[in-house]
Amino acid sequence: MRKDPLYSSSRPARMTGPSSIDGANQPKSIASTPSNPPEPAPMPQRTPRWRSFCRRYERPLWVGAAVLLALLVVLTNALTTPSTRQLTQEDINAAVLHALQHNTLPSAAAKAYEVIRPAVVRVRRLEPNKQGEYAEKGVGTGVVIVDKGVILTNLHVVYGAKRVQVVFADGLESDATITGVQPEHDLAVLRAETIPDDLVAATMRSTANLALGEQVVAVGFPFGIGPSATAGVVSGLRREFRSPEGQRLLTNLIQFDAAVNPGSSGGPLVTADGEVVGIVTAILNPTVERFFVGIGFAVPIENAAAAAGIPPF
Repeated sequence: MRKDPLYSSSRPARMTGPSSIDGANQPKSIASTPSNPPEPAPMPQRTPRWRSFCRRYERPLWVGAAVLLALLVVLTNALTTPSTRQLTQEDINAAVLHALQHNTLPSAAAKAYEVIRPAVVRVRRLEPNKQGEYAEKGVGTGVVIVDKGVILTNLHVVYGAKRVQVVFADGLESDATITGVQPEHDLAVLRAETIPDDLVAATMRSTANLALGEQVVAVGFPFGIGPSATAGVVSGLRREFRSPEGQRLLTNLIQFDAAVNPGSSGGPLVTADGEVVGIVTAILNPTVERFFVGIGFAVPIENAAAAAGIPPF
């Protein structure tokens, strides 16, 4: 059998260009790829994980840092500061001695006065003058024993007075009425019509254990001057006193040497603690001038409280 020749002499062979050859021989995928491929798109940048954490918890982190810094400062101070030396008895004794040498303590009389002062009153005996106005004719002392305005004084201070007025420690003036008397002990009980809001009553103490030589303080208005405080000691107990005129005899008295004078009558005689043990009532003087020579007498507070109709303790 005859085969057709690949090339015929009667038909010239068709020349194929380079493009045809390339197109026939190259795969389609390569033919579609451009000669200069584009650069890949940049990947989106990511914030590091620690920065995101810090932004999210910024405030707690600052607080924590501050706490750590404070702890560091405290620890550093504790390590660098020397330990405190333990306080010894010698240190305490030295401190007490230094305080005693450089700070003057108030005397017993000063402390007693501060305690009793709010309860001491000035008692004024008023009499009408020619113009009908009341004027002061005598001055004595009293002591508040009940904070409702009940006051103890001497009977001879207010006896026969047309009008009695009291002046309290804060300066308040008030008329007072005589509600009770005990002539055998020269005592009178007054009640003020007006009283201060913060009126303080004196504290009374039994004389059962009062001893000779015990410190006492007398507070009053001698010659209208005061309030004045004088200090002394108990000189005797259960003494008797007869007035210069011989008109009255007082018994069971406390003798003391604290200075008192006219105007001190009715004032309190107090211990170093400011507690009332007696009511000043008389002075002994062999002369007619009646000034103080070192012997004063007070009615025991038990008798004085009985005059007011109240138990003293």
